[in-house]
Amino acid sequence: MTTFTILGSGGWGTAIAVLLAKNPDYRIRLWSAHPENAELIRRTRVNERLLPGVPLPEAILVTGDEAEAVADADCWITAIPTAYLRNTLIRLARVRTADVPVVSLTKGIEIDTFRRPSEIIREILATENVAVLSGPSHAEEVARGLPTSVVVAAADARLAAWVQQRFASDRFRVYTNSDWLGVELAGALKNVIGIAAGVCDGLGYGDNAKAALLTRGLVEMARFAVAQGAEYATFYGLAGTGDLITTCFSPHGRNRRVGYRLGQGEPLTEVLRGPQVAEGVFTSRSVYHQAVRSGIDIPIMAGVYQVLHEGKPPLVAVQDLMTRSPKQEKL
Repeated sequence: MTTFTILGSGGWGTAIAVLLAKNPDYRIRLWSAHPENAELIRRTRVNERLLPGVPLPEAILVTGDEAEAVADADCWITAIPTAYLRNTLIRLARVRTADVPVVSLTKGIEIDTFRRPSEIIREILATENVAVLSGPSHAEEVARGLPTSVVVAAADARLAAWVQQRFASDRFRVYTNSDWLGVELAGALKNVIGIAAGVCDGLGYGDNAKAALLTRGLVEMARFAVAQGAEYATFYGLAGTGDLITTCFSPHGRNRRVGYRLGQGEPLTEVLRGPQVAEGVFTSRSVYHQAVRSGIDIPIMAGVYQVLHEGKPPLVAVQDLMTRSPKQEKL
C-alpha cells in the first residue's frame, strides 16, 4: 500500500487526489492549509469552490492537520501556488520525518528570487528527491477521467520512472524527461503567454493574430529557458507546445481568462480578485527582470509585464509589438 499526501486543496491538487484514488492500492490524503476549508470539503465530499461537480471518493482523507496529512507518507505532492509555497513548506518542514520523494505540480517562479518551485522545495525541505510533473492537464478534465498526457522530469531518472509508474493509468499517460529545468520553466513561462493570448481574444483580434502570438511566444519561451540552461527540444514537447496550446485556447485557463478580461477593458484589481491564482501574473514580473538583467529579447512577455505591472493599455501593448522594426524570423 502506497500513501500519497497531496499538499494544497486547489483544483489541481484535488484532481490529482481523485486520479490517484482510483487505484485501490493507494491511500490518499488531501491537505488544506485552511482547516475550515478542509472540514467543508470533508463534510460535503466536493471541492465546490475550485473543482465543482466532482465528488471525492471516500478513500480520500481530507484534513487540515499537517501531522495527520504527512504521517508515514511515501510521497508528498505539492500543489501550492508559488506565492505561498515557501511559507507553507516552512510549516510542513516541522512535521517532516523522512526524505520521501516530493512531486511538484506548481507552475510558476517566485517573485524577486527567481527561484523555481523545485528549488524552493529543495531549500526548505533539505532534499534532492524532487520531481516535476507538467504538461497540458486542466484539473477539470483530469478529475473527470478525460484522456490526458503529461511529462515527469527529475535529476534522478529512477525517481522519474517511479513517478511515471505510479501516476500512469489508462486515462493519464505519463512520459519521462531528463530536462527537469526545461520542463519546469516551460510550465511557468506558458502562463505569461497565456495572458497575452487572452488579451488577443479580448480585443477580438482573430485567428491570424493568435497563431502568430503563440508561435512567436513559444520562441520567446525557448530562448529565455535555453539561456538559463534548459534544452531547446523540451519546448516542442508536452511541457512546452502541449501546455501552451491548452493554456491559450481552453476556457478553463485561468491565465487566458485574466488576459481576456483585461482585453475587454476590466481593471486589473477586479480581474485578480480570484478565487483562483493566475500564476502568470507573478511569473511575468520575475521573468521580465531576469530578461533585463541577462539581455534576453522577450517582446511579448515584456508587453505582458507592462500591461500587468506598469499600467500599459493592452491595445497600446499590441500596437507596439506590431510596429517594432522589421526583423528576420529566428527560431
